[in-house]
Amino acid sequence: MSNVQNSAASEIELQVMWNRLQSVVDEQAQALMHTAFSPIVRESGDISAGVFDVEGRMLAQAVTGTPGHINTMAESVKYFTEYFPPETMAEGDTYLTNDPWLGSGHLNDFVLVQPSFLDGKLVGMVSCTSHLVDLGGLGMGPDGSDVYDEGLMIPPIKLVDAGKMNDMLMQLIKYNSRAPFQNEGDVYALIACCDVASDRLASMMRELNITSLDRVGTYIFDTSRRITEAAIAEVPDGTYTHSMRVDGYEFEIDMVATMTIQGSTLKVDFAGSSPCSRYGINVPLNYATAYSVFGLRCLFAPEVPNNAGSLGCFEVTGPEEGCILNAPRPAPVAQRHILGQIMPDLMYGCLHQAIPDRVPAEGSSCMYDLPLRGGFEMNKGQDATQYAVEVTHNGGTGARPGKDGLSVAAFPSGVYGAQVEITESVAPLLFRRRELRTDSGGAGLYRGGLGQNIELESRENQPITWFATVDRVKYPALGRDGGLNGAPGVLRLMHSEIELNGKGKQEIPAGEVFDFRTPGGGGLGNPKERPAALVAEDVRLGLVSREAAERDYGVVLTPDSEVDAEATRNLRG
Repeated sequence: MSNVQNSAASEIELQVMWNRLQSVVDEQAQALMHTAFSPIVRESGDISAGVFDVEGRMLAQAVTGTPGHINTMAESVKYFTEYFPPETMAEGDTYLTNDPWLGSGHLNDFVLVQPSFLDGKLVGMVSCTSHLVDLGGLGMGPDGSDVYDEGLMIPPIKLVDAGKMNDMLMQLIKYNSRAPFQNEGDVYALIACCDVASDRLASMMRELNITSLDRVGTYIFDTSRRITEAAIAEVPDGTYTHSMRVDGYEFEIDMVATMTIQGSTLKVDFAGSSPCSRYGINVPLNYATAYSVFGLRCLFAPEVPNNAGSLGCFEVTGPEEGCILNAPRPAPVAQRHILGQIMPDLMYGCLHQAIPDRVPAEGSSCMYDLPLRGGFEMNKGQDATQYAVEVTHNGGTGARPGKDGLSVAAFPSGVYGAQVEITESVAPLLFRRRELRTDSGGAGLYRGGLGQNIELESRENQPITWFATVDRVKYPALGRDGGLNGAPGVLRLMHSEIELNGKGKQEIPAGEVFDFRTPGGGGLGNPKERPAALVAEDVRLGLVSREAAERDYGVVLTPDSEVDAEATRNLRG
């Protein structure tokens, strides 16, 4: 066989190994979701899973999960190797932390790392992250004055020591929670996730007759970096600055990013952003980086799998003194997702100046995460059920170049909307309504995605404690290139018509109905240029009202207007 043929065969072999690693992490993620106790994990997929080399560099990640977990996990494993040097690791060890600055940005996310062995030799590591519903403290709200108010913080520690469970740690985790049964089950699910990954990794290596991941790791890192750098190099060199104003808590927040592109290098700095809040909406830099890089990866070589090679093409920094996007210890950070998940829009504001034809309009971005609690407060009645749940919902994405935005879509979080039936089965709650929110998507040549209308009440005629952790109530998602803004979020009590705040602990009184409406995405392009047939079809489907069709799109529809279905399909492509 010629050298060229040998080279081709070798590359095919390496690609097969890469694909097999992807299968390992996908099975790893499914093991976690199938064994987890909390609905936010098993139903909504608030997780990450990955395989790493012996130096703690991520080789592959599961295709499910949230960027906030995945991209922080990609860096977190390196911290574990500082606490537990590879030469000290033993078969059967599993390590854990929920330190926000070493892990995933807030206390409720547990990161586990397990060394993987093949015939007694350390060959790599596996890691996973998932969200625990309650770790004590003030609860999953933004009202803490520092991180110590927000619950139990665990430094990098051995959860399992050579196969022996750390029972004292498990007792502490259970005793510091309003949902001890769920927490215990979720921790064991995380351990099982690591066990499955280590077992499958060893099986794969035996089947492929390899004793090290070094060769395939080099191939993965070099290939991914080369393709990603080439994609960056296609963008015009320059420095691009963009700022966004969002709701904030005690003051409105300005998020500022300066992006410098030179050749194949891309750097982002958050200088000029608002100072830290006194409340838990501050964002550790690891989490701000995770979503910034995710937004960039969506545009730069998205076909390349996420790993240390592709992630290493981006550098993100922030001022070290009090910047809300680089929050220092011990700032409160429980709800870092509120601002963190808006980071892709901040990145796209910079890139719109360089590649305007490739960038979407702003979306709802921040998921409408509803941590709810009941039955724990004194004098609430002996028959009140005690529960702590986290109900996730989403709004619409911004319109995309050449396409409408997605309605009720989990971008950028990747966390699926909570299922009504599942939520009602684990807590005494009743969803009276859940439907698409007409007219919430910003008008444009391409329309923004829609949010949703949801009505919720207690089945026991008891008050519900709600930790408000949402944004886009004052400042909606902006349209782009002539597109109109999406609708802002709405939070209110239906019977009393009292408007609620987007941040902070609040009570939904017994007998009241909680009416919340998630935001829509911004439109892209001049709405008057949108084909009338598409507008008519949107009206027929209830996505756009007749009034909005006339007001925003300039399309007047009579009650008996006919829509040419075939023509509409052709227009939508």
